[in-house]
Amino acid sequence: MPIQPPSKDTEEMEAEGDSATEMNGEEEESEEERSGSQTESEEESSEMDDEDYERRRSECVSEMLDLEKQFSELKEKLFRERLSQLRLRLEEVGAERAPEYTEPLGGLQQSLKIRIQVAGIYKGFCLDVIRNKYECELQGAKQHLESEKLLLYDTLQGELQERIQRLEEDRQSLDLSSEWWDDKLHARGSSRSWDSLPPSKRKKAPLVSGPYIVYMLQEIDILEDWTAIKKVGPLLPMCPAPPQGPPPWQQLCHLQAWEFSAHQGSPIFSPGSLDRSWLTSPLAQGGPGRRDF
Repeated sequence: MPIQPPSKDTEEMEAEGDSATEMNGEEEESEEERSGSQTESEEESSEMDDEDYERRRSECVSEMLDLEKQFSELKEKLFRERLSQLRLRLEEVGAERAPEYTEPLGGLQQSLKIRIQVAGIYKGFCLDVIRNKYECELQGAKQHLESEKLLLYDTLQGELQERIQRLEEDRQSLDLSSEWWDDKLHARGSSRSWDSLPPSKRKKAPLVSGPYIVYMLQEIDILEDWTAIKKVGPLLPMCPAPPQGPPPWQQLCHLQAWEFSAHQGSPIFSPGSLDRSWLTSPLAQGGPGRRDF
């Protein structure tokens, strides 16, 4: 079989392969050139960066100083403005024109009015309570006074009634004793006796026991009268011993004695007013010096 010559396609493929190898070689050379240029540019850029950094640093420092200066100026300006505002408010407060002062002041004044009204009402109630308490105590004191007055009046009335009753009893006893003594003294010279008296003139003996006379005398006068009675006692006539079944008016003779009044100068017959030991003396028991009627 005879050998055929290569076709155009194979030739073209070979040509393309040769061109590709040539292009690859050129690319490698270009890459090497680029890497070299980059290293050179990096060295140059590093030198430029240091200078740029220093320049930028100086610029930043200057800007920072400017900013600090501006900040301090603004702060001082703000301080002066705030200080002026506070002084203005202080002047308004001193003149009572500031709203921060007038609004709370209005509330305080309103609460003050309310509290004054409440205090006035409370004061009125307290005064009413005190007035009622005073009236109650006054009424109680008046009632107590009236009750004490009535009690004292009743007590004094009872005492006076008792004294009046005793005086009436003593008066009746004295009248009875004086009539009996007068009858006894005039029995020898007249024929009049107790039985001859009309019933209207006969006085009955009191039905109470122990009548006595209350003398409104001083103790010295009473002692003087008692001394005078002791001196003249043995010289006075004694009552005779009552017989069996004596009348009621004769039963009082054992309890009767004579008393001399320093004020009247006449004997007063008072039953039971002297010491009963005198009745047990020898003179009363029938000794010497006893005188019977």
